[in-house]
Amino acid sequence: MSEEGSVLGTALTTRHIEAFGRKVTTTASHLISDPSNSVHYQHAMSELQKELRRPGMQRRVFSYAKASPTELLRSKLSTTEIQHRALTYLPDEVLADIPEHHNDYSLFQGFQATLSDTEGESEHRKKHRRHNIKGQRLLKAEEDADDDATPFAKTKKERHRLNHRLEMMGVRKNMCSAEIRDIDNKIANLNNMRKVVLDRLEGLEQDELQIEQDLLDLDNKLEGMQEEMDEVAASEKTATPPTESGAETEITETETSFMSASIYEKLPSPKAKRHKPTRRKSTAIRHEHFEPGSSIIGFQAHNDMITAFDFDAPFGTMVSSALDDTVRVWDLNLGRCIGLLEGHQASVRCLQVEDEIVATGSMDASIRLWDLSQVEYTPREGRALKPSNLEEDEAHDNALAFDSEEHAVNPPQHSSTADCHIHTLSAHVAEVTALHFKGETLVSGSADKTLRQWDLVKGRCVQTLDVLWAAAQASASINTNTSLSSSKTNNPTTTASRWPSTGSRVPDPSADFVGALQCFDAALACGTADGMVRLWDLRSGQVHRSLVGHTGAVTCLQFDERVLVTGSSDRSIRIWDLRTGSIHDAYAYDSPITSMMFDTRHIVAAAGENVAKVYDKADGRHWDCGAGVGQDDNPSVVERVRVRDGYLVEGRKDGFIGVWSC
Repeated sequence: MSEEGSVLGTALTTRHIEAFGRKVTTTASHLISDPSNSVHYQHAMSELQKELRRPGMQRRVFSYAKASPTELLRSKLSTTEIQHRALTYLPDEVLADIPEHHNDYSLFQGFQATLSDTEGESEHRKKHRRHNIKGQRLLKAEEDADDDATPFAKTKKERHRLNHRLEMMGVRKNMCSAEIRDIDNKIANLNNMRKVVLDRLEGLEQDELQIEQDLLDLDNKLEGMQEEMDEVAASEKTATPPTESGAETEITETETSFMSASIYEKLPSPKAKRHKPTRRKSTAIRHEHFEPGSSIIGFQAHNDMITAFDFDAPFGTMVSSALDDTVRVWDLNLGRCIGLLEGHQASVRCLQVEDEIVATGSMDASIRLWDLSQVEYTPREGRALKPSNLEEDEAHDNALAFDSEEHAVNPPQHSSTADCHIHTLSAHVAEVTALHFKGETLVSGSADKTLRQWDLVKGRCVQTLDVLWAAAQASASINTNTSLSSSKTNNPTTTASRWPSTGSRVPDPSADFVGALQCFDAALACGTADGMVRLWDLRSGQVHRSLVGHTGAVTCLQFDERVLVTGSSDRSIRIWDLRTGSIHDAYAYDSPITSMMFDTRHIVAAAGENVAKVYDKADGRHWDCGAGVGQDDNPSVVERVRVRDGYLVEGRKDGFIGVWSC
């Protein structure tokens, strides 16, 4: 390296360094003493000044002053050494997170323990071992030495080998235990990360709901502004002649009288305040990531037994009814009561929520239709806390309480749902026990032993189906076929035993005559107290198939494009194949089935216990879900269940509603 290339290069020889050291030593000694009386000090300073006046020394000092620490490091270290130091550098943050060392064995002992024993080596590996002549000779010599050893030496050596193996086994056990602890720590960390991400997902869904509410408000505002602009433009463009006012008044009165019997009477006028549908555009998915059987929320909804409830979507809107003669609307996202649907003169026995429309069937023999889009409700920020006990007067207005007054919810205002009622359907002469609507068709079943089909566009009954007449017709046809077959075969008992007569089935007096029904297009399935499931064709009003199998009243049913699932008071649930009409599967419980519903994966039932019964269709597993699982206290009996996409809601006999993931 040249003299001008580097400060710390070979230009500084040993002689120069020694001379410079002597000068520094002399300078320091004379600095301590009196410099004015020292000849050596004066001589040293003059020599130092002469040395500094040399061009080579000046260039080296000047280069040193301009050099950065990086250049100085590179001048002394090679590139490979610099890379090695950079890769092996550990910051303090990493060193601070080093786990505590609980292993009593050294790294070398662990390495020894991982080596496989020669005795446990397979014959395949021995056969294909690499041929090493020198190693084979050494091993052969060792084996010969062992053969020549005395039995005492052999036994002692065997004992030493076994002790070594036992020690290595202990090392392996310790290593396995350390790995298990490491895995447990990783699992705990992953669970903590999962909780953080789940909380983030919940926050995103809350923000998503708030944005949808803001969009809804803006849409309503734009619609109102557009209507005002249209009214102003219409008033400026045309003016109504005074001579035509009387005629228009008469036409308006005539149309009003004509429409009074129609459902359109309740439709809002263009000038009336309207609310856009509040149905969520997005779908809540966070319940899909909960553990099956996890409690999501629970609240005291009513003061008496839950008779019916339904909801539109997970974390959406729910409508519930009970024997306390109230019908309540709930926000499942926050667990808050939105308002009351008032109008029935008795308790509601059945209801259904479809989009924004609610149909309720009551013990006063009437059916009322409600529009939830007219509810004046704005979701407020906050989250429902654990419910507490309420006073009786407070529970009538608001069944949900909070741990602190800060989060308390005001009682629902009756005016918030005052505009929700659309129309009342009145034709039954006894209580309505079951209903279902799809599209523009609603079918209701009553204790008057009739089924009625309603046209929701016209708001009137278009067909009445007499269940007793259908049962008598089926019984007569069966008896006719039996007599004809008996005359041909001369064996009446054999043929009659194949077709059980519907007339021999005595209905349960405590059960609803029409326990459940469901319609789709022109198809109707109805379960009655005689244990029969009848499939009707609404176009002809005839029963085209009867499913025989239950020995008790049918209390619930549901079907899709392939199967029909029924629950009965005979303590069984049966799955029917709609293509063949035969029983595909069945399973029994200890108590009568009071409610049942299924989704793509689960069949959930209420079977007179304090838990909801869940059947997993994928793996055929039965399990319990609810507050009664593993609890010392005894919660109330589950009366009603509803499930959608793994989001399970249960209604209990004491008026409590719980939401679970399944």
